[in-house]
Parts: sequence; C-alpha cells; structure tokens
Amino acid sequence: MADLGTLGFQPGMAAGVGYLRRPGPGRVLVCLHGIGSRGDSFAPMLPHLPRDWDVIAWNAPGYGASAPLDVDWPVEADYAAALLGLLEALGLNRVTLLGHSLGTLMAARFAADHPEQVAALVLGASACGHGGAVGQLSEAAADRLSALEREGAEAFAAKRAPRLLADPVGHAEALARVQGAMSAVAMPGYGQAVRMLASGTLEASLAEMQVPAGLIWGAGDVVTPRAQTDRAATALQGRAPLRVIHDAGHALHAEAPEAFAGALIEILSELDQTETRTS
Repeated sequence: MADLGTLGFQPGMAAGVGYLRRPGPGRVLVCLHGIGSRGDSFAPMLPHLPRDWDVIAWNAPGYGASAPLDVDWPVEADYAAALLGLLEALGLNRVTLLGHSLGTLMAARFAADHPEQVAALVLGASACGHGGAVGQLSEAAADRLSALEREGAEAFAAKRAPRLLADPVGHAEALARVQGAMSAVAMPGYGQAVRMLASGTLEASLAEMQVPAGLIWGAGDVVTPRAQTDRAATALQGRAPLRVIHDAGHALHAEAPEAFAGALIEILSELDQTETRTS
C-alpha cells in the first residue's frame, strides 16, 4: 500500500476530530467513511482525483484519534454537528460531501441541516439505516455488537472484510486495506455508530434536503444491495444521477478507486452543469 504521506494525505486534528488532508486551491471534497472503516480508506482515490482539489477524509467520532460523542445513542444529527465543528475549525464554509455506507447517513443529515454549506452531495453504497426507535437495537445491529465482543476486532475483521469486495482474491491489496481498517474499530465509537445505524433513516434526510445529489453503487455489493440505492433515488425524486460500477463490491474506494473517482467526477460535472442551467 502506498504511504499516505507519499500521496499527500497528511494527518490533522481539529474540534476533537482527526482527519487526513491533501490541500489544494480547488473544490473542497470532504469524505465520510463507513461503519467498519476510517479516513485512510479513501487514500487509493487520491491519484485519480484532480490535483487541485482540497481532499479531507475524517475519522468519525470514536474512530482513530477522534473523540467519541458524548451521548450513548447518537443519531445522525449528532454526527452532523461534529462535522460542522470540524469544518468551522478549519474555516471551511462550503464543501462537497462524499459519504460512503454509514457515512451516507451522516452526509445526508448534514446537507439537510446545513444546505448553505454544501455545494453537492454524492452517496456511495447508500445505507438507508434500520429505521428503529432510539433505544431499540435491530437484530442486525445487535448481531454486529455481539460478534465484535465475542470474536475480537481482528477475527471480526478477518471474517467480514472479504464480503466487502466483489473479488477479494483478485484484489489482495484492497482486502488488506479493508481488513486493516475494520480490525481497528473500538468501543465506544463503534457501538455508537451501530446504534446510529439501527435508528437511522437516510430517506427522511434526503427528502428534507435541497442540495444537488448523486449516487454511486457497486454491482457486486452484497452489504448494501441495489434496493437501498434505489430507495435513496426515490427519496431524491429521481433527480440524482446514478453511476453503477460493475467490477466492485461495497468497498468501492478500495476495490475500484479509479472507477469510483471517475464516477464521482462525472456526477459532480453533471450537477454543476444542471446548476448552471437553472441558475
């Protein structure tokens, strides 16, 4: 795996949130990772993104060096508030958001709550959330927590990481990256994220927001199947461009970073053109 420093990704900390950043004078892209991941999961995309883009990938609260949230059962808005604190600390007032998996719930809520700060939103491998009541774990969420406690983080990751790729055997480096990130999850951050997933409702946030949005999905994704992306598209009233990457599973940014970056660039170009025509 390429060294993060070689890629220009440098670590930072602001407002209690750790992040990686490759600064640039152009578009500010803020990347929000999934539940079993971390900010450096986006590193393989960097060589395929415009060099002038200012790319920031946070470690969500409770991940890496980021402080956990101060509430045992957070909701999407709690993560959106943490993101607002980070952006304010960095002096950023208008960004493009890229959410992956659980990060789509966080990104959509931020866009709904702070539309003036979001130029565009792109959701990869949309996770709709389980939609349960706060305080009531879904069976799937309870299974996640019990498995981590029972197996330990390394065995937990070794068992689950291959499911995130369409071709784990053919993409050994991507598998190692995904497994390494998953093996680093820890309490209380992971538990907070699981509980947020259990009560999360992506569609509700998307229905509220008016930010230009696009969708990306990997055709080999068995973690967040196409139905979840279709539900997101419906909530966006069919106005969001969609790109399907055929040789990728759930971990799009690790398994198909060039294709994922290309889809992202295409969608943002399309959204920019639409905004220009309607303004």
